[in-house]
Amino acid sequence: MPNIKSAKKRVLITKKETALNNDVKSSMKTAIKKVEKASSKDEASKLLDVAIKRIDNAASKGVIKSNTRDRYKTRLQRLVNSK
Repeated sequence: MPNIKSAKKRVLITKKETALNNDVKSSMKTAIKKVEKASSKDEASKLLDVAIKRIDNAASKGVIKSNTRDRYKTRLQRLVNSK
């Protein structure tokens, strides 16, 4: 444990930021899984819009990098188009 006041504060801030990042990443992954498990193309395309919003949100907050964002979006779009 840190002894300096500013270091103690950084520990608390890091915990809070990590929790927020995990929430964003978790919701993104859940949306991706819903698209992958969709039974019909119509359902998958509706869920794709939600997943793309979550992926873009995660990238804008710095949780994932822009290349990762693009890769996720491309893979999902190919999956939906192949159904």
